[in-house]
Amino acid sequence: MFRWRLPQAVCVLSACVCLLLAYEDDIEVNYADPFYNEITEGDTPEPTPTSAPCSSPDLTKWDKMFSMLENSQMRENMLLQYADDIVKVEMGSLRGEMLRFLAQYGGSCGVAVETAGRRMALQLEGRLRETLERLKLRDQTSSGNSVGNSNHLEGMLHQLLSAARSQASRLGKLETSCLSSPGAGIGANSKTGFQRQEGGGAGHQDQEVVSREVTLDAVLAALQQTRVEQEKVLRSSRQRYLPAGCEMALLFPMRSRRIYTSIIPEVPLSISSFTVCMWAKPTTVSNKTVLLSYGNRRNPYEIQLVLAQTSALFTIGGEAHLVEARGVVNQGGASEWIHLCGAWSSKQGLASLWAGGKKVASTPGVAEGRVLPDGGSLQLGQERNGCCPLPSSAGSRVPGFEEGFDHKLAFAGKMTGVNMWDRVLSEEEISQMALQEGQGCQQRGNVVAWGVTEMVPHGGAQFIN
Repeated sequence: MFRWRLPQAVCVLSACVCLLLAYEDDIEVNYADPFYNEITEGDTPEPTPTSAPCSSPDLTKWDKMFSMLENSQMRENMLLQYADDIVKVEMGSLRGEMLRFLAQYGGSCGVAVETAGRRMALQLEGRLRETLERLKLRDQTSSGNSVGNSNHLEGMLHQLLSAARSQASRLGKLETSCLSSPGAGIGANSKTGFQRQEGGGAGHQDQEVVSREVTLDAVLAALQQTRVEQEKVLRSSRQRYLPAGCEMALLFPMRSRRIYTSIIPEVPLSISSFTVCMWAKPTTVSNKTVLLSYGNRRNPYEIQLVLAQTSALFTIGGEAHLVEARGVVNQGGASEWIHLCGAWSSKQGLASLWAGGKKVASTPGVAEGRVLPDGGSLQLGQERNGCCPLPSSAGSRVPGFEEGFDHKLAFAGKMTGVNMWDRVLSEEEISQMALQEGQGCQQRGNVVAWGVTEMVPHGGAQFIN
């Protein structure tokens, strides 16, 4: 195939060479026709616009892109140079300002601020050590109470954060007042300060001593204010968490005759002595707010633990056997957790009421020789007084109590650590259970045990963590 194509290619190439030679021979240059510029004055033609002698062709898109890149690079170099110059100038100015500041305020005021900061740091370090020791003891005593430990740790972290912020704010105020004081510019390390001290004499030294005393007084006042704020934070954090290491609480959202909690005791309530304790945080307190009540068809008021305005009342066998303590609840309702205990012994006939781990009232001759009857109804947040009809549901009816509850007596708030024993607890046992930061919830009764005995919320009552 290649052999046949080669002669044909040679022929075509020869023909092309011949045509080129013939074309060059036909070109003739003819200069025979001359042209003269014969322009007269009357026949002057109007000038016609001509194109620019150096007109450039249209730029392609690639040329435009390269041009834009060159311009942007130029601008970038200019901006970098300008920014570099600005930074150098500003840094030099800042350095000069810092040197002047140190020369002017490097004396007594700086020493006072440093001393105050050192004291605050030592106080904060001591507080941290104390907190860590408490957490270690809490972990050793209650290793299984993970929820309570996490809540307590979170609360302590909030307290430390608030304390650190408060101390930072106090230091800022102290520095501002120190720099704005007339004697702040006298520096012990500056030359002008030495010259003024040498020339001013004893009067200037007295003025400096007075200014230092004023500064120390301001530091002391700031520290005292910080301590007050830390105590407020500690009190508020205690109110946000459950007391005595409790993990859950009963919530009574409002006062209603349908909201209460029934208790099914571990053993029959045919007992001749007992102690009942609980933590309560009422939202509001009326003339009679029932915390706990027990009764049967013959006497609905066998046991009652009641709040009345600022007082606490404890009854055995009816209104005739009453123990009352005033000033237990804050005026206008309670805003904090309170620990209440009622103890009674049939043998001695002595009934006692405890608030906050202290005995606040005691009455002798209360139901002496009496034995509490079994088969009654034990509930929290209400009493069965026969005033009101029960709901139509048959499950809420109790034999002997054909009537229901009164919403005026209902409890609204939170309860936790409800326990009952078939004996009278000692003063040491009750005081230990009443510690806000203790582990009172770990001590459970043998008649009613918090977290073990069955408690059935009704209405809107519910358990919360």
